[in-house]
Parts: sequence; structure tokens; C-alpha cells
Amino acid sequence: MDAAMAELPGPFLCGALLGLLCLSGLAVEVKVPTEPLSTPLGKTAELTCTYSTSVGDSFALEWSFVQPGKPISESHPILYFTNGQLYPTGSKSKRVSLLQNPPTVGVATLKLTDVHPSDTGTYLCQVNNPPDFYTNGLGLINLTVLVPPSNPLCSQSGQTSVGGSTALRCSSSEGAPKPVYNWVRLGSFPTPSPGSMVQDEVSGQLILTNLSLTSSGTYRCVATNQMGSASCELTLSVTEPSEGRVAGALIGVLLVVLLLSVAAFCLIRFHKERGKKPKETYGGSDLREDAMAPGISEHTSMRADSSKGFLERPSSASTVTTTKSKLPMIV
Repeated sequence: MDAAMAELPGPFLCGALLGLLCLSGLAVEVKVPTEPLSTPLGKTAELTCTYSTSVGDSFALEWSFVQPGKPISESHPILYFTNGQLYPTGSKSKRVSLLQNPPTVGVATLKLTDVHPSDTGTYLCQVNNPPDFYTNGLGLINLTVLVPPSNPLCSQSGQTSVGGSTALRCSSSEGAPKPVYNWVRLGSFPTPSPGSMVQDEVSGQLILTNLSLTSSGTYRCVATNQMGSASCELTLSVTEPSEGRVAGALIGVLLVVLLLSVAAFCLIRFHKERGKKPKETYGGSDLREDAMAPGISEHTSMRADSSKGFLERPSSASTVTTTKSKLPMIV
């Protein structure tokens, strides 16, 4: 028998040995559902995981979690089972447990209660049982927490005069799967022609072109997914272009009047403040530049020069005259 096996090719020999080991129970095989799992918000999720191996003292089970869009290498543990003890860990520790504890009969299903939107992601079920080797000791399960759409926010932008174009937008901050959006016009008004209305159900945008007065009205946006729906409303008012110009001119006039009023108020206040200032007075001790010394008189003669046509001051602008008494002196 040994000589016959020695003559077999290498690959065939390895395959034969693997088959013998699997039949003897020395392999770890983990099985999980291939389809993604969906659970409504606040409910309990059961992540099914089964395995086959010969459970011994070295048997260990680990559940871990990785957020959407991140690699498996960034997963973090949420539950351990080793040495016959269960160890929940991390932010989900109070909400995770095993469907069967201890998980020593081939069932390692995880229960997650009161699921949150942050529970959406990939869960890893890994079984270790040395010295058993691994054929597939790891299973991946994708969980989506279903959330109804939150109340959307409606907004509008663009020119709302006749002949113009405007965009109506609608968006929900929450909702899983991502909601789709549908705009409807309320009332019995005629529906805009298809050529003047373009709607995007994914982004929630409604574009209205070539507006007319009949485009005015109330528009409702409905956000919907498999968990429910929510809506918001917006009123659109289309005006004549002349009305817009008149409104602009009126606003301009009001601004000018306001500025003039402020200027007049400031001017009046300035004059009032100036009138309150005391006038300058000259005291007896003040010396003026044009004052004359006592005992000296200034005689200024101004004569008219008919040939020159202007007043001329004599070369001696001021003359000081001392008059001697001609009365005879009596001894």
C-alpha cells in the first residue's frame, strides 16, 4: 500500500490525503447564506452561521464587524467564544448573543437585537480549532438595516418669471434602501407639457422650463422606499417680467428715500450741535492784534484817485503828532 501511494503523482496524493482528512473530521468548514440579509430598524437580526469540525479544547469562535466600504482587514471583534466562555465586546456588546450557547454542536448563529442604522455592514463568522486545518474557516454576511425615509426638505432655485426656468429639489437625510423621489402638482391645474418638465427620481430634482402663469401652484415631493414614504410641499409663484421690473424700481426708490432721510437727519443734528457751542468773547485782559496803545492815535487818510480808480493809503500809514503848547509861560 505504501509503495503504491509512493508511485502516485504529487497532486493526486495531496487530494487523496485531503479527502481522507475531511472524512476523518480534521477540517474546519464554515457555511453562511449567500444572499444579503435585511432587517427593519429596531428589530432583531439573526446571522446564520454553521460549521463542521471535531470540537476540542482548542475550539474558538469569533464574530467581527466591518463598516460598508472598508476592507476586511479593518474589522473589529464584537463577540468571542473560547475556553468554554462567551465574551461580547465593543459597542454592540449589550445587543449581541449566540442563538445556541455554547456553540459546540455546529451552530454559531449570531443574534443582534434592536438594530440601528449603524449596524449596516459586513459580519465575519470565523471558527478556529487547531490542530484542524482550514478549508473554509471564515464566512461573510452582509446586513442592511431597513430605515424609512425621513421627512424630505423641499427647495427651489432659478428664475420664476414668465418664460424662465426653475429647479425644484427634494432630499431625505435618512432612508435605507435609498428612497426614490416623485414630484406631483396638487389641485386641478393642467399638468405641464412633458417637454417643459424633466424629473430625476434618484436625485429628487424637477426642472421646469418655459414657465407660464399657469405653472404657478403647489408641488409635492414624495420620498419612498420599501419601509414607507414621507413628503414635503413647495409653492411656486410665476410673475410677469414687468412686475419684476416694477418691484425692482420700487425697491430702488425706497432705498434712495431712506438714504436722503438719513442724510437730512444727520445735517439737522449737526446744525443743532453747532448752535449749542458758546460764542467767543474778549475779556478785559485779552490783547488784540489791531488794538492801539494808549495815548497814540492813528490818523489814516484815504483819498480817491480819480485817474486810478482805487483808494490809496498815504506812504506814512500812521502819524503820531505831538503838539507843543503855544501859550506863553508865566513865571
